Amino acid sequence: MPKKKTFVDANVLIAAFQGKVEISEKALMILDDPEREFIVSDYLRLEVIPKPRFHRKQEEVEFMEAFFESASEEVGSTPTLTLQAIELASNHDLHPLDALHVSVAVQADADEFITGEKESKPLFRVDNLTVKSLLF
Repeated sequence: MPKKKTFVDANVLIAAFQGKVEISEKALMILDDPEREFIVSDYLRLEVIPKPRFHRKQEEVEFMEAFFESASEEVGSTPTLTLQAIELASNHDLHPLDALHVSVAVQADADEFITGEKESKPLFRVDNLTVKSLLF
């Protein structure tokens, strides 16, 4: 059976490492699920690596880098991806980085996009992507 192609939002990775116990456990269950393969991008890397690196939190940097190394697919930045993100942000009132993450997930044909956002957020209005929250 094929693995579930999954894009995790930056807040899921951050929660896995430094979140409150309940949400951290949920995030780690997803990241440790052997039935999943993960999609990453430089946009995601940009959200989770610089701050811990700046604050010299080496253990957190290593955690994030290990996740990126274990990913099965990396989607690169392209003008087409950026244009799609602009359309998504314009149509759904998405934050620019969320729009880029959604574009990456759509381009990679992700089965799920997992976030730490509430279901009332604009991210859940995107039609062509299954978005799930850690909060429920």
